[in-house]
Amino acid sequence: MSDARGTNSSFSEISYGTDVSTDSQLRLCGDIRGKRTIELGLYGAVPNCIALAQLGARSIAVDPSAESIIFARRAAERAGVAVEFHEGDIADLGFAMSSSLDLALCVHALGRDDDYSRLFRQVHRILKPEAGFVFCSEHPAASIFDGEDPTARRQYGSTSPAIGELVMALQRANFAIDTMYELTSASRPRAIAPAVLLLRARKLGS
Repeated sequence: MSDARGTNSSFSEISYGTDVSTDSQLRLCGDIRGKRTIELGLYGAVPNCIALAQLGARSIAVDPSAESIIFARRAAERAGVAVEFHEGDIADLGFAMSSSLDLALCVHALGRDDDYSRLFRQVHRILKPEAGFVFCSEHPAASIFDGEDPTARRQYGSTSPAIGELVMALQRANFAIDTMYELTSASRPRAIAPAVLLLRARKLGS
């Protein structure tokens, strides 16, 4: 019996950050066998696009770094899976047809100064109606503090987009958020703030 997870390496997890829950626990990506998926910004020691391919997806990935793509391509070869790689800004998605993809995944690829509104509009264009967009970033509350120090060192939303900003940008791009998690690192269960903000939004309209 063939295994969609590949034959040349162990199964890779869809990761949302260091030492936090994975998608096998949270199940935001759903059953992606035979579906077209895209990873926006390569993330992980074994990039998430490879885990998606191992789960049976027709996996695409885009990243601005040629070096990262070379690394990921070699990892895909070792895993025995096929991934379609594109080098470029993660919001430059002109290579993808409108309403052609079943899932978009963006993990820790955007910073405070990035144009996430533009990215969300492009993701909406390429997704099929009701398809999911799974997005995560450093939790904006975590970025206020330095480690275990309880004293706030930075203004909320100064280094990571504030939750309200992300919600509004998704709504303006015609997404509806159906799931949101604030993940705490397993190695820091008593941390002052969650480590990761993770959400899934569904494309509304055509």
